[in-house]
Amino acid sequence: MDEIINALCSEDAMPQDFEGLRLPDSYRGVVVRKEETGLFEGLASTDKDPRKSLHVQDVEVPLPSVGEALVAVMSSSVNHNTVWSSIFEPLPTFGFLERYARLSSSTARHDQPFHVLGSDLAGVVLRTGPGVNAWKPGDRVVAHCLSVELESAHGHGDTMLDPEQRIWGFETNFGGLAELALVKSNQLMPKPEHLSWEEAAASGLVNSTAYRQLVSRNGAGMKQGDNVLIWGASGGLGSYATQLALAGGADPVCVVSSARKAELCRSMGAKAIVDRDAEGYKFWKDEHTQDPKEWKRFGKRIRELTGGEDVDIVFEHPGRETFGASVYVTRKGGTIVTCASTSGYNHEYDNRYLWMSLKRIIGSHFANYREAWEANRLIAKGRIHPTLSKVHALENCGQAVHDVHHNLHQGKVGVLALAPREGLGVRDEEMRARHLDAINRFRAVREPVS
Repeated sequence: MDEIINALCSEDAMPQDFEGLRLPDSYRGVVVRKEETGLFEGLASTDKDPRKSLHVQDVEVPLPSVGEALVAVMSSSVNHNTVWSSIFEPLPTFGFLERYARLSSSTARHDQPFHVLGSDLAGVVLRTGPGVNAWKPGDRVVAHCLSVELESAHGHGDTMLDPEQRIWGFETNFGGLAELALVKSNQLMPKPEHLSWEEAAASGLVNSTAYRQLVSRNGAGMKQGDNVLIWGASGGLGSYATQLALAGGADPVCVVSSARKAELCRSMGAKAIVDRDAEGYKFWKDEHTQDPKEWKRFGKRIRELTGGEDVDIVFEHPGRETFGASVYVTRKGGTIVTCASTSGYNHEYDNRYLWMSLKRIIGSHFANYREAWEANRLIAKGRIHPTLSKVHALENCGQAVHDVHHNLHQGKVGVLALAPREGLGVRDEEMRARHLDAINRFRAVREPVS
C-alpha cells in the first residue's frame, strides 16, 4: 500500500505510473459485522452507539469485473445511510447484500460476513474492468452512489426506476469508507480540481439528492422566485438545498435548531431563518397526537419572513416529526418533495389540507447519473460549495457516525482514508483563490482531523 500512497501523494504522478502499481492483497475498511446484528436489540435508536458496531478491519481486495473500477480512496464522508447501517435500522443491511449476491456470479462476492460501508469518495482510479472506456488508471474522480444494472427497459428513461437500482455502500459491499472501493464506472465523475480531497468527497450523495429533489423535473422543478422551506438547512443535505435555492433564484426559508446553525445559513446568503428551538415549535402534543395550532403558528412565522406568502416547495427529509406541518404550510397548488425520514418513516398529516388545496407530494430518492453529473458540474464551476465541518481519520469513523447520529454536526462530516492530512489534492489554485472566501465560509467549523 505504501507504493500506492506515494503515487497518490505525488503531484508528478502520470497515468502510466498507476497502471504499473501492484495491488495489495488487502486494504482497511470500516465495516459492520454480520455476527453483531443483534448488538443493540431492545435499545431505543438514540441509545444505539455506532462506536460499538463499526470496526476498521482488513478486507481482501476485490478485482473489478465488467463495467467496474477499483478506486484508491483519498477521502470519504458520513451520510445518514451510514448511521442506519451502523445501528442496524430499519433492518440489517446484510439482507441487501444477500439479494444482490444472487443476481450474478460477479455480484456473489458482495455477500460477506462483513459490510464495508460508505456512499461517498474522492480518489484515483487504480484498475478498470472489461468494457470500461471512459476512465483509466490515474484519473482523479469523485463518485455518486447509484449502482444500476440497466438490463430492464424501466431504467432507461430514468435510471432511478431500474428494478436493480441500489445505493452503493449501503445496499452493496466495498463502499467508500475504506482505503479502496469498488464502483461501477458510470458512478464516476471528474474531481473538482479546486477542492481538496476531503472537500471533494463531501458532496456526492447529498448534493445530488438535493439537486434531484429541488431542481430536476423528476423533483419539484424549482423556478426563480419560489419560496422554498428547507428543514435542517445547515445539515449535510439541507445546506446543499439552501445553496441550490439561492443559486437558482429562489428564496429559501431555512429551519435550523440553534443560533450557531442559523449563522451558517446566513453565511451561505440566506435571509429568512427560523430557529425552531429558540421559537419553541412542538408539532406533537405527545407520541400519538399532533398539534395543528403549532402548524398555524409556524405558517404565520413563515409569512412574516416572506412578505405574506406561503411556501411553494417544502424540502422534506425529517419525516414523521415535521410532515404534518409541511403539508399544512405549503401554498395551494404547492409541492412537498420528500426523501428519507430521519425522525421516523410513518408520516401523518391532515389530508384535507392536501386534497382541498391541490397540493402534491413527490417522493424523491438520490439521483440518476445525469442529475448527479449536473450537480457535480455546479461544484466544479464554483456555484455550489462543500459544507464540510469536521474531518476524522478512518480509525475514528465510529465517532464521526456517532456525531451525525446525534445531530452534533453542521454540514458534512468527512473521513480521511489514504490522504495523510487535510488540504491535499488541489490542482487548480487559480480557481481556488477566486472562491477561497466561500470555501472557508462554508466550512462551518474548521476543526483538525481527529
